[in-house]
Amino acid sequence: MSPRSARTASRDAVHHPVFARFYARQSVAAEPVVSGYREELLAGLSGRVIEVGAGNGLNFAHYPGAVSEVVAIEPERLLRQLAVETARRAEVPVDVVPGAAEALPVKSEAFDAAVVSLVLCSVRDVRRALGELHRVLRPGGELRFFEHGRAPGTLMAGVQRVLDRTVWPPLFGGCHVARSPLDSLAEAGFDVGPYRRFVVPAKGPRMPFSYCVLGTARRPEPA
Repeated sequence: MSPRSARTASRDAVHHPVFARFYARQSVAAEPVVSGYREELLAGLSGRVIEVGAGNGLNFAHYPGAVSEVVAIEPERLLRQLAVETARRAEVPVDVVPGAAEALPVKSEAFDAAVVSLVLCSVRDVRRALGELHRVLRPGGELRFFEHGRAPGTLMAGVQRVLDRTVWPPLFGGCHVARSPLDSLAEAGFDVGPYRRFVVPAKGPRMPFSYCVLGTARRPEPA
């Protein structure tokens, strides 16, 4: 690695080059299954939106025309480069910028809505990340989430906990499969709901990452 590359890597909040290449390929391959959930996730949004953990930008094509701007935060350099290319084809303005979920490089109460999509599993500090999302949303602003997490059954949930303590995070870019997004949102001060649970894929064997939840939460308005 050249000195310039080393400096660039050191500025990246997340650096998983091998996983990033894997994710870029697999996420595109999974779009026939996942794209409908993306459409549901983003339907009806308007105004300024911040998307945290934008990956390679697969949500961008699904933002409705009422969205005036998307600020897309992506910490991993390769995925961010891919997201920039995807943003050029989007029908709404998308600005892709580096940054970490735990320290968003934007002003407080600057956004009408926020989006997290298969992100909370891999942030280093869920509590801080959700605290930042709470900060940057205006009072009454909406958080849209599409996440995977803890299975409802004890057997699979036990398997997930073992995976999280051993091989899963190192192999899959810091991903954890036993986290509980709904609990974390409530603990961060969001009003949660409505939401729905489902498995992906809908048919076939259940995997540790199959258990998903999609819904909305709001930053409460002052009393």
